Amino acid sequence: MIKSRFRITDRLFYGWVVVTASLIIITIVLGLRFSFGVFFKSLASEFGLTRAETSGIFSAYMLLCTIFNVIGGWFIDKFGPRIIVSLMGLFTGLSFLLTSQANSLWQLLVFYSFFSALGTGGVYVVNMSIITRWFEKKRGLAIGISTSGVGLGMVIMAPMVTSFIVNFGWRMSFILIGLISWLFIISMAMLLRKEPREMGLLPDGVESNEGKTVIPDIREGYAQTNSFSLLQALQTRSFWCLGFSWLLYSLCFHMVLTHIVPHSTDIGISDMKAAAILSLIGATSIPGRLLVGRVSDNIGRKVTAIICALLATGAILWLIGSQKLWMFYIFAIVFGFSYGGFDTSTIALVGDIFGLRSIGIIFGIISIGFLLGAAIGPVLGGLVYDMSNHYSIAFLIDAVSMLITILLMALTKRETNLDR
Repeated sequence: MIKSRFRITDRLFYGWVVVTASLIIITIVLGLRFSFGVFFKSLASEFGLTRAETSGIFSAYMLLCTIFNVIGGWFIDKFGPRIIVSLMGLFTGLSFLLTSQANSLWQLLVFYSFFSALGTGGVYVVNMSIITRWFEKKRGLAIGISTSGVGLGMVIMAPMVTSFIVNFGWRMSFILIGLISWLFIISMAMLLRKEPREMGLLPDGVESNEGKTVIPDIREGYAQTNSFSLLQALQTRSFWCLGFSWLLYSLCFHMVLTHIVPHSTDIGISDMKAAAILSLIGATSIPGRLLVGRVSDNIGRKVTAIICALLATGAILWLIGSQKLWMFYIFAIVFGFSYGGFDTSTIALVGDIFGLRSIGIIFGIISIGFLLGAAIGPVLGGLVYDMSNHYSIAFLIDAVSMLITILLMALTKRETNLDR
């Protein structure tokens, strides 16, 4: 029986438990993913790699993530999240343990790039698909809270991993983060539920009217009867605009995350202060996600996404001329806030436009753009550096990518499924 007040107690809606579990999982997984830049110089020195080759380890990982991202999206539409996320946690921890024993580049590509992609490739699409099913009116806020794990992960994991490397070396650091992955990901997976119906509940924002589900007509929302299949979504302009915009902003974001630490240390900033820049990007992405997510519930996703993309473009242009630590801090604050806001508003926009019918696989396919951008950005930045011995051209490419992203977002629109 579906409960009209959609709560497991008088005070707690279980959707917020799902949000909390997702927050912790994303904190661990994405925090460790974006800490690769902290390992960058250790790996390059240990194996005698160029910056392009070192970046290629991460790029290969992100390319492999595209495969497991789609598989994860398809699986979550068909099966429950507990077994899926538990297996992902198992492979994530195993990847880091094996990486600690690597003695060659090909072993890094197998142990880190392949096994880590197997474990983490689908984590974002799986968790966002679940959150989208649990929330309607407060979807932007719920996604903002759960994806704040990206920022929290950077705040917590980057300095923690740096401390591990300084005190124990990079090999022992991989062992420690492998154990941490097992502990937190697998335990939090037990709290996940695919959708409210599993617990006799309705999504937050959906009310029960004499036993019938009524979904409110919100400004950029959708009616359940207007949900799209994957094939129908592929035929819309908005699908492709979102996919390519995610590719370009991801290229920009991951190039910055991978190279901001080596770039800042190149000009004389210490390792710990360079890691603090990375952490500051993550820290300021948290209010970006929460505030912009809440604002997007009221004024619309597209407007907020475009504003955030404009801020990111300005921040990157500022970075090109930055030479002092305080200038890097200003960049990190603006860039982190705008990234968090853009990510949250565009994720919510996917659910608003295409509905819940095939949300997992639709997220998975669109996210291929994000993962391709994440694969291209780091290695492109490394190649540009190897050819020019500086990062100015690479960061200028980032700024142009964000300007094109703004155009693509302006072309998205609410779609109507004429085949319903």
